[in-house]
Amino acid sequence: MLDAIRVFLAVVNTRSLSKVAKDEGIAVSSVSRKIDALETELGFKLFHRTSRLVMLTDSGEQFLPRAKNILLELEEAKNAMSALSADPKGLLTVTAPASFGRLYVAPAVTTFLKRYPLMEIELNISDEIIDLSAHRIDVAVRIGTLPDSDLVATRLAPFKRLVCASPDYIARHGRPQTPEDLLQHNCLSAATNRTVAGLWCFPNVNKGAPLAVHGNFRSNDTHSLLLAAVNGIGVVHLADWLLSDMIVSGQLISLFPETATEFSKNNAAKSSAKIEPGIYAVRMPGRSHAAKAQLFIDHLRSEFGEPAFWEKAISAIST
Repeated sequence: MLDAIRVFLAVVNTRSLSKVAKDEGIAVSSVSRKIDALETELGFKLFHRTSRLVMLTDSGEQFLPRAKNILLELEEAKNAMSALSADPKGLLTVTAPASFGRLYVAPAVTTFLKRYPLMEIELNISDEIIDLSAHRIDVAVRIGTLPDSDLVATRLAPFKRLVCASPDYIARHGRPQTPEDLLQHNCLSAATNRTVAGLWCFPNVNKGAPLAVHGNFRSNDTHSLLLAAVNGIGVVHLADWLLSDMIVSGQLISLFPETATEFSKNNAAKSSAKIEPGIYAVRMPGRSHAAKAQLFIDHLRSEFGEPAFWEKAISAIST
């Protein structure tokens, strides 16, 4: 049946049984018999056929995308089995957000290449959302809520924010006891025209809307905000993976650690998206590099752990 589906797709592309027969090196009657057998198996006609014209029926039009998917899934399965039975080799193109890419993806790339020395990786570190199809990207790491798409998404870790300040700032200005207390503190925020999901939002506070915090420093660069907080300038609300090292070293203190898990659940419940907020690796289905892409994604999951190692580090400090 798979051979008949392949012939069916070839006829669709060429609109000619004789052309397919010539390309395959078989008789036209053989092509016709394969189509007849497929139509018998399916129980409906795929083509209107005359001596001059081959045209899809309505049923054929509906079967066409399914036929393509059948062969794509078969090819992915073959690639996956091939990847298991041989040392993977070749080029993978990967993109990741700037800060997360430098801190976590780049180190994972080095351990991946040590494990699979025949592989090559081209890593694009950028906060720009890159079109995987247009730029031939095999794997993209994305953070937040994923829009509906045909991309294959693998969850790497939850997406959590923490409110932090330095011991010096707390000594000089006091420690906020509740999220509402932040209205009286110097809060360092993102300088952007777009809404940053979850920024200064807390469960059961201000009806879930962002608190109207203010401060004397804004930046479109999260590392700049982080450094300002470490130097005692103010309070930040940033991703736990970005804050982890500073919390473990004692340079920052997590002010409301209990809100991190609740934030993720709260926003997931309100979101209309099918996939809850998180850190994801996405890839395109049906690509020839799909097996190698999934191999790299599985490596990321293994390197990060579950829960992610930065979550474990923060949890150890909080307990």
